[in-house]
Amino acid sequence: MSHGFARISADQEDGWSLGLAVMNTPPRSLRHSDLTAKIIPNFCYVYSELGQGFLKSTYAAALVVALEESGLGFARELSVPVWFRGRAVGQYYADLMVERVVLLEWKAAGTLESAHEAQLLNDLRATEVEVGPLLNFGVRPQLRRFLFDNEKNKIRGNPFESVARASA
Repeated sequence: MSHGFARISADQEDGWSLGLAVMNTPPRSLRHSDLTAKIIPNFCYVYSELGQGFLKSTYAAALVVALEESGLGFARELSVPVWFRGRAVGQYYADLMVERVVLLEWKAAGTLESAHEAQLLNDLRATEVEVGPLLNFGVRPQLRRFLFDNEKNKIRGNPFESVARASA
């Protein structure tokens, strides 16, 4: 039985040197790499300036400031319905959607865990969005970028407009 997980990949392992003045350009083959290439440096700037130890809400506010200054469009704490057999059975709030095509999830944990990854994958599965960076403002900065081929959500006959199209 398929659950719509056509492909899930992490194209960035956790941690990297924040001391680098220039970040490598991501390969063009990665979906929305041009946009994530604008988001990731903002994560680095926030971590460099604040360090670790603050609450998630503090990092969220700082990241929003950085993204605003970068001129990126986004929707914060986006309400996303959860569907089961064609019926809305609940809702949750995604941290941030950037330019209607990238869903950001962030943590302020000691280290990223499989439960954090599962949460992001659920976020992606509940929307038509396919790219989701998972950012951690922990003891050391961590980034994992996930791709969820989401063909199932594009054809499921959802009676409500896509969250990705309705936001921003």
